[in-house]
Amino acid sequence: MGHVDVSGVSHALPDGRVLLTDVSFRVGDGLKAALVGANGAGKTTLLRLVAGDLTPQQGAVTRSGGLGVMRQLVGSVRDESTVRDLLVSVAQPSVRAAAAALDAAELAMMERDDEPTQLRYAQALSDWADAGGYEAEVLWDTCCTSALGVPYDRAQWREVRTLSGGEQKRLVLEALFRGPDQVLLLDEPDNYLDVPGKEWLERTIAESPKTVLFVSHDRELLARTAERVVTVEAGGAAGGGVWVHGGGFATWAQARHDRFERLDELRRRWDEEHAKLKELVLFYKNKAAYNDGLASRYQAAQKRLERFESEGPPEERPREQKVTMRLRGGRTGVRAVICEQLELSGLMQPFDLEVYYGDRVAVLGSNGSGKSHFLRLLAGGDVQHSGTWRLGA
Repeated sequence: MGHVDVSGVSHALPDGRVLLTDVSFRVGDGLKAALVGANGAGKTTLLRLVAGDLTPQQGAVTRSGGLGVMRQLVGSVRDESTVRDLLVSVAQPSVRAAAAALDAAELAMMERDDEPTQLRYAQALSDWADAGGYEAEVLWDTCCTSALGVPYDRAQWREVRTLSGGEQKRLVLEALFRGPDQVLLLDEPDNYLDVPGKEWLERTIAESPKTVLFVSHDRELLARTAERVVTVEAGGAAGGGVWVHGGGFATWAQARHDRFERLDELRRRWDEEHAKLKELVLFYKNKAAYNDGLASRYQAAQKRLERFESEGPPEERPREQKVTMRLRGGRTGVRAVICEQLELSGLMQPFDLEVYYGDRVAVLGSNGSGKSHFLRLLAGGDVQHSGTWRLGA
């Protein structure tokens, strides 16, 4: 089992702005904790601090049990990396190092086939075995079969950009949950997944014995899996902090509302006491102007006010994110979208479709079935297809 302990962590951005201040929380053995907060509050930065990608400027992060990390970019990989490269990137450090050495040795063998190069290749193979590389390939075979429907030996050299976003996510999630690391950091693991994939993710998180800290904006996933909610709250110039709700997401909103009311009440009381002390100082100041016997009381009142102000006001109520949406668009005729015998090459059979002005249409389908390609085509993208489509007038 493993755990994560964040103690007094503070972090500032390169431009000097303070993002996080005195952040402390613990995710114990086997606990499923969700990291939530407004956009820009610092959730991904906090995950990177826990993962060790960033070094906290103050405080400390401790971990145990091995760490597996899924980055936010998984699902949008469009470079020339292969399925093997993707799986290696989420493997344990010893496997990653052995894979890099083996790749370099194989490349050297292609360029020259002398004895030193052969010995180097043989040593790389031995190191690959010692690091558990062959055991990892057995695991990856199971992951590829489950996520992609093909074994590892057929999928390993396939370019990741040919996979849909959901297939990339599912493959990495399979590798992490089946792997040996006991602590998992998942940055928006539900993005790109289709409905069956999200249901699989909910079951997997809930049933896994691993310790999981994840970022998500899916309220259903949060409600069904999170046993604790760590809220990153945006602050002012002094930076934001975190608030930990010990229950699940179902009670989080009410607990947050109650907390805000307590903070407002504490601030109101502080302001009242501050005003009373200032009035007291002013009263004794006026009295001491014509009565020297009250000078000591005036000085005492001043010191009391200074001490009160030096301790500072209570924690401010965090800023709440206010989002407003304005959906604008011109009329496009009675029929807004028309498709006639439209077929996306290699993805779907020909179909007809009419969408009328004012309709709200959901595009559903399994990962890799062509949903994004279809929308990209309607947006004017270059997508191979047959048949015709057009927008309304």
